Amino acid sequence: MSSPLIDTWDGPFGLPRYELINDAQFAPSLEAGLKAARAEIAAIADNADAPTLENTIHALELAGQPLRQVLSVFFNMVSTDSTPERQALQKAFVTELSAYNSEVISNPTLFARIRTLYEARDAFDGQDRRVIELYHQDFTRAGAALEGADKERMTELKARLAMLGTDFTQNLLADEGEWFMELGQNDLAGLPEFLVSAAKSAGEAKGVEGWAITTSRSLMTPFLQFCPDRTLRERAQKAWSLRGANGGKSDNRAIAAEILQLREERAKLLGYESFAAYKLEPEMAKTPENVRALLMDVWAPAKAQADADAAILTQMMHADGFNENLAPWDWRYYSEKRRVAEHDLDEAELKPYFQLDKMIEAAFDVSSRLFGLSFKPIDAALPNTDARAWEVTRDGKHLAVFIGDYFARSGKRSGAWCTGLRSGHTLAGEVRPITINVCNFAKPPAGAPALLSFDDARTLFHEFGHALHHMLTNVRYPMISGTSVARDFVELPSQLYEHWLEVPEVLEKYAVHAQTGAPMPRDLLERVLAASTYDMGFGTVEYVASALVDLAFHEGAAPSDPMAAQAEVLAKLGMPAAIEMRHATPHFAHVFAGDGYSSGYYSYMWSEVMDADAFAAFEEAGGAFDAQTAQKLETHILSAGGSQPPEALYTAFRGRMPGVEALLKGRGLAAS
Repeated sequence: MSSPLIDTWDGPFGLPRYELINDAQFAPSLEAGLKAARAEIAAIADNADAPTLENTIHALELAGQPLRQVLSVFFNMVSTDSTPERQALQKAFVTELSAYNSEVISNPTLFARIRTLYEARDAFDGQDRRVIELYHQDFTRAGAALEGADKERMTELKARLAMLGTDFTQNLLADEGEWFMELGQNDLAGLPEFLVSAAKSAGEAKGVEGWAITTSRSLMTPFLQFCPDRTLRERAQKAWSLRGANGGKSDNRAIAAEILQLREERAKLLGYESFAAYKLEPEMAKTPENVRALLMDVWAPAKAQADADAAILTQMMHADGFNENLAPWDWRYYSEKRRVAEHDLDEAELKPYFQLDKMIEAAFDVSSRLFGLSFKPIDAALPNTDARAWEVTRDGKHLAVFIGDYFARSGKRSGAWCTGLRSGHTLAGEVRPITINVCNFAKPPAGAPALLSFDDARTLFHEFGHALHHMLTNVRYPMISGTSVARDFVELPSQLYEHWLEVPEVLEKYAVHAQTGAPMPRDLLERVLAASTYDMGFGTVEYVASALVDLAFHEGAAPSDPMAAQAEVLAKLGMPAAIEMRHATPHFAHVFAGDGYSSGYYSYMWSEVMDADAFAAFEEAGGAFDAQTAQKLETHILSAGGSQPPEALYTAFRGRMPGVEALLKGRGLAAS
């Protein structure tokens, strides 16, 4: 068949022709893509010639291109513009894709060809050997060596897990889309103008005449910071905390329990003691013990700081006449008051200096100074009307297409992420990436500039760091392109790029007032930077608690009641009563929407050990824009993808592996 999904994309710079795509095309295009992919896999497996790099590995790498095109477009659209029709398609697709993937993994003649090349791997070097080893590892870890009933059970497990992950995602999306809290005129007291304006836009989107707070983090967080009405804060905080745990058909608690049990069974089938042992084996951390050691090294100083901060915030609350214990819906409100008092830093004063368009310019300019990149807007049909696109070039040569989709909306999954419509490689001529950053910033009223918090701006830089990893790739094979690296290494480029947001010369140029155009006053800039580690005890505790719960879920026997197990872990840690996990189990999409971060939520902190040390390399070399250090960063990390083990890549860049000291110092948690 022919469709704009599976035909060669002939939009500008090889973009899909979105103006020709409609939902009715997805199912038949997927069917055609699967049929073609199955034929290609059969031809590789049944080839009578002895296995070679070209007729096996190269052929596998290039097989299934129409299928990849369908899936990249569909899964971006279902995560950013979900509808009941697309959710139904998603469930059907997950079932079909699980069956197809199991067919490939279970093909004994195909695995035999890969194993033959693996056993002869000493005859290869560089990226060729690396990819042969990775294919053998992936097939083995997916159960290719299993036989009989064990192989059949593995197929059943993977199919069920894929469906459960989809159910978890759709339930969470339903809870996030349905809840909102309408505000009346009297409820606006104490709220800054930027929040009132954003709440008005949210109300319009929800069909109410007044104002509304939704579960968008860009609305929820400032509401909890500024709303003086403790009852409203409690209502909002509880709605945020109870996503996925409200009972009824969208409740995720039973799904989480089944996922954990099936993951344990899957690991045991492959001969591992636990799912964590299985999952961590190919990562930098290697073992659950190494993960726990890092997290506990950080937990102790973070909790000590959080406990000290809680005592101060409790005194402030009591002074307001609330003689109760500090609660989760109190922390951000009193912490914001304390920040104003101690750092003379008011979010309402700060926010007009962080315009979305200016922060996009800043992210682009930093990459231009570091890596010589240029960005030119593209006039092309895109997945939705909020999205924008740019051609990325260097010295006039096309490198990539970058798409930014920045605003929260109904039907869009919460959070922020980087994905790609196409990965870059040179196996069959030079193929350049199409990269997408997705965020959920509050959309302003028509004609008004979109204003970000400092944390929002940090998120933008973070995701653009992922985008650079994807766009600067310079490898032969799709399998090791861009962000196709160990999970606890993939966050290094993104977290490292956040550091440039705090470089004074970047803020001086791009942090300009939305109304006056005046640059941020020097004293305000200095206060922003001085407060960069403010409330880090809170932020670290809520993150590490989530990572430790994730690890505990997968380290031993799967708990029959994950909520009870979560409570037990937090009690043993001495979790401060006024701080909640960043992601409680029923909405912990990192862990339960798929296998990506399962047993791996720690990876942000593992990468942070490296990103703090990596930015120090620039400082030691003379400044944030040192050209030689930037070149080393691109050569050994950003362009290298997964061409070598991450330890080798980082050591090639830095000369050694780092310790946890730089992380603690960067978070303001190091002992004085």
